[in-house]
Amino acid sequence: MSCFSDFPMPEDFPNFLHNSKLLEYFRIFAKKFDLLKYIQFQTTVLSVRKCPDFASSGQWKVVTQSNGKEQSAVFDAVMVCSGHHILPHIPLKSFPGIERFKGQYFHSRQYKHPDGFEGKRILVIGMGNSGSDIAVELSKNAAQVFISTRHGTWVLSRISEDGYPWDSVFHTRFRSMLRRVLPRTAVKWMIEQQMNRWFNHENYGLEPQNKYFMKEPVLNDDVPSRLLCGAIKVKSTVKELTETSAIFEDGTVEENIDVIIFATGYSFSFPFLEDSLVKVENNMVSLYKYIFPAHLEKSTLACIGLIQPLGSIFPTAELQARWVTRVFKGLCSLPSERTMMMDIIKRNEKRIELFGESQSQTLQTNYVDYLDELALEIGAKPDFCSLLFKDPKLAVRLYFGPCNSYQYRLVGPGQWEGARSAIFTQKQRILKPLKTRALKDSSNFSVSFLLKILGLLAAVAAFFCQLQWS
Repeated sequence: MSCFSDFPMPEDFPNFLHNSKLLEYFRIFAKKFDLLKYIQFQTTVLSVRKCPDFASSGQWKVVTQSNGKEQSAVFDAVMVCSGHHILPHIPLKSFPGIERFKGQYFHSRQYKHPDGFEGKRILVIGMGNSGSDIAVELSKNAAQVFISTRHGTWVLSRISEDGYPWDSVFHTRFRSMLRRVLPRTAVKWMIEQQMNRWFNHENYGLEPQNKYFMKEPVLNDDVPSRLLCGAIKVKSTVKELTETSAIFEDGTVEENIDVIIFATGYSFSFPFLEDSLVKVENNMVSLYKYIFPAHLEKSTLACIGLIQPLGSIFPTAELQARWVTRVFKGLCSLPSERTMMMDIIKRNEKRIELFGESQSQTLQTNYVDYLDELALEIGAKPDFCSLLFKDPKLAVRLYFGPCNSYQYRLVGPGQWEGARSAIFTQKQRILKPLKTRALKDSSNFSVSFLLKILGLLAAVAAFFCQLQWS
């Protein structure tokens, strides 16, 4: 579900990749399309400024530094692709007494491996995906791990129906449509039922305070079992820290804390840009569809990946880039500044309604809806009505199956002849890395099928016997 739209992952790769495997995929991709010659490694961008004739040319002067030497060059357009996990955010002012704490404390970004934390009493502050992963890993050798959460969180298993990866089941157009058209109360009920299907979050002290907001869940198969074993204990918000202990809002105290890890997210900034271009306020930016500044005379600056979809970032950023390059080329046009500003305001109101006002949710957006919105801009969104007549099997797969990136290579610019095949073979490729043990043709299926037939025949016989006796 994370691969680029015209380049499926190698079939032997696991469904959830270790970071080394993801890097390997990027390297294979770059080699396939001969991209390395376009990349300047070990190069820092110092500034991006409008050229004097920007109103007519739309060009930018970019100053870079490499090996201690500065260089400048003029470009017709610029994409800022640094994303939003840039500056580690540690809100020390929110933790009175941190200056007195004698133990070790650092941001989760600095954590690399569990070595050196054996036998320690560790407090992880923040329960997103990073905080949960770190807490689980450390809990296997630490004396005790505590995890402090302000609002709680939903925890999902990576494994969904019939053992398939959760996102291949969750991210379908059918389910997205239900969440969009059903009454809000019904959607809230559905979300709660789905999240509590694995385990009751209230019993584990994890139920989110604002449980009906569609926030990004934690994907972790081990958190519930580590809580059951007592290796991890969930705590409320930290009220105060002393030299060796943590005092929580519920009045409880945990003594002899050795290490505090702040899994408190990130903030972002663009020091190489003037504030007037992309201004960051309260961890928010005003960009048309999370991409374009609305006020530029020429639409030659775009931000890629400055978004937090409820799904994979890679297909999202790819579609953003496909649209942006067409805008740069003049093949797609943007609406007026007034129209773009109205869209920014309306989109932000909708975001708050769905995801809330937390700083961690300022870039959140629905996954399938946003992908379709971008694809519509470039003419790459599949037309389901016509497909129902031309290729009904494909139409059904697109609507009820996983919303994968290949769907946006079926039509429009950049069509890929392998897209249809990739869609229909995704299930086999999901299962292939799991089938590492050769199995003989099992007779269980035949027996099961035979039992079903016998059961059906028995039911029919019983029905006719009943008719005869009556």
